[in-house]
Formats: sequence, C-alpha cells, structure tokens
Amino acid sequence: MTESANGKRRLNTGDRTTGEFPHTLPGVRTEVVIFDNSDQMVQSLGSHDEALRFIEDQFPAVSFHVRGNELSINGPAADVPRIMRLLHEVRGLVARGTVITPAVLQQLVSLLRSQSLQNPVEVLTHDILSSRGKTIRPKTLNQKNYVDAIDANTVIFGIGPAGTGKTYLAVAKAVQALQQKEVSRIILTRPAVEAGERLGFLPGTLSDKIDPYLRPLYDALHDMMDPESIPRLMAAGTIEVAPLAYMRGRTLNDAFIILDEAQNTTPEQMKMFLTRLGFGSKMVVTGDVTQVDLPFGTRSGLRIVEEILTGIDDVSFSVLDAADVVRHRLVGDIVNAYSIWDEAQRNRVKHSVPRERRESTHEHRS
Repeated sequence: MTESANGKRRLNTGDRTTGEFPHTLPGVRTEVVIFDNSDQMVQSLGSHDEALRFIEDQFPAVSFHVRGNELSINGPAADVPRIMRLLHEVRGLVARGTVITPAVLQQLVSLLRSQSLQNPVEVLTHDILSSRGKTIRPKTLNQKNYVDAIDANTVIFGIGPAGTGKTYLAVAKAVQALQQKEVSRIILTRPAVEAGERLGFLPGTLSDKIDPYLRPLYDALHDMMDPESIPRLMAAGTIEVAPLAYMRGRTLNDAFIILDEAQNTTPEQMKMFLTRLGFGSKMVVTGDVTQVDLPFGTRSGLRIVEEILTGIDDVSFSVLDAADVVRHRLVGDIVNAYSIWDEAQRNRVKHSVPRERRESTHEHRS
C-alpha cells in the first residue's frame, strides 16, 4: 500500500502485504489498484470484465475507471475499503490459479460478510480431490467447516437443504480416503421406501430395481473417478452402493460409509445404521429435515438424532443452509422462500385456536 502525490492510496498487486482499511470515514474516498501486467488484470477482473461488472452491481454507488493496468475506485468511504479487501482476496485466489468468475466472487463476498476468522482464500482453495481436470473443494465457510469436521471426527452429520454439497463433499472425502489408503472400501447407502418386499413388484433385476434410488450416488462417483474403473471396483467390493435395508446385521470395518437422504430413516433404522460402525471406519450421514418422505405420523430418525447423540465425543453435527447452496442462484432463493413459508405455517398452527374451543369460550362468556 502506497500513498501517491495526489493523496490517492494505491494497492500494488506486487506487494503481498495487506493494509488495514477503516470501515467508516467521512466523505468520498478514492483508491487505485495497480496490476503488475495486463494478464494479471484480466485474470482478476474476469473475462470481458464480468468480474468487475459483478463488483459494480454489488456497489452501485461506487464508480470504477480502468486506465492501462490501473483500476481507480471512487465512492462512499464505507464502500471503498470493502472493495479493496475484496480485490486483495481476489489477488490471492489468482495467485493460486483460481479462475475468477461472478460465482467465485459471490462466494468470496459471502465469506467476507460472515466476518469469519478463517482466511477466505484458504477456504476457497482447500482442494479435496482433483479428477478428470476438475478440482473439488468447499465453496462456502459452512462447507469448509463440514469438510474439517469429517477430517476430525468418526461420525459426522451433514444437515441442510438441496444443493448445499453435503452429499457431494462426503463422497469426495470418501474417494480421497480410498485413494490415500486410509480405508479399504467405500459404502454408499440410501433408504428406499420400496426397499425390502416391495422391490419384488418392480420390473427387472435387483440392480434395475434399486438403481433409481441410488443414481445420485453413482453420479457423484462418476464425477470423481475414472468411470471405467467403477464397475471393476464394485465387482471387487471396494465400492458398494446398496439400499439401507441391506446394512442390517453387518459390521463395517475399515470403510468410509455414507448414508444419504437420512431424513427418510425411522429412529430404529438410524440406530441400526449407526451401530454398524466397525474398527477403522468413518460414517457420514446426510439429509434434509425439511424433505421427509416417510408415511404420515412416522418420525424421522434424522430429526431426533442430534438430541440423542449431543455430547458424545467424536460425533459432529454440521448444519448448512440456503447461503451454502452452490447450484443456480435461484435454488438458494427457492430454499429461502420455502423456509419462510414453513415458518409462517408453523406460527399459524401454533397461534391458531381450534373452532370448537373458540365457540366454547364464546358460549361460556355468554
């Protein structure tokens, strides 16, 4: 950070030190970011300046002017320091080879707003797995905490809505553990309402019957491994994908075990699954307690398990929310809208008085 002759403060991207910017100063403030070269500038501001346009949309009261390898920022004193901090983190991501896109910037903005003590660059460059030219890593602070919990505990619950990466990241950690020989096999399982006798009424082989319920787990595996190796690993028992009903009576040693869609387990099924844990194994249980498909009146094992297991050492609960959705932007908005609606419905039921009680009260007063 340097002070120019005209009083403008400059952030030189070749200087790796970071100045502390005050959050509130009176009046208007001007800063200048100096990039080392045009390539670094393009990498930081995005192809066709799409990253810069994203920043402009986030800070409509701030004006930006590009001249050569310099970016001038002029605007309210409260906004400009935040932009400088954002660009400093962008520089760190570029230095580590991250392609800057509006999606990456949105994740970065969310991390900065969370005011976490964790370095945003460390969160967004925490590589779990690289496969077929694709690197899998957490994209939000809660996802990073979830991944850290998987590393640090034996039984981990990842609870959150669709699109928060709870299953995908768990499968990535399972593949990583297998590749690093921390476990000798991966077991992926899901409850299926039709598992058991009802499967007999479905057409096809056993594999044909259960595939629709397990397809999302297969899809995740295909993203992370050579597709040609998966049938071979499954034939050897190194990877097993099966309905939850097939876990009964087993002890699962030296394995990375994932139970997906766990909101559709009963308390008895959840207990059965958790007690399959053997030596040298790790269990990750994922689910969304807002999407229970069990018959009416049946309790979800995932909804009550935290109350049962709280305080037990080596068991961790990670909660993800709409802010952690990494699908299309609308998915997060949809999740938020449903959460608001659900809360309103619960409040309405909680505060409503049955008609019979109102009529009884009215007659009593009369």
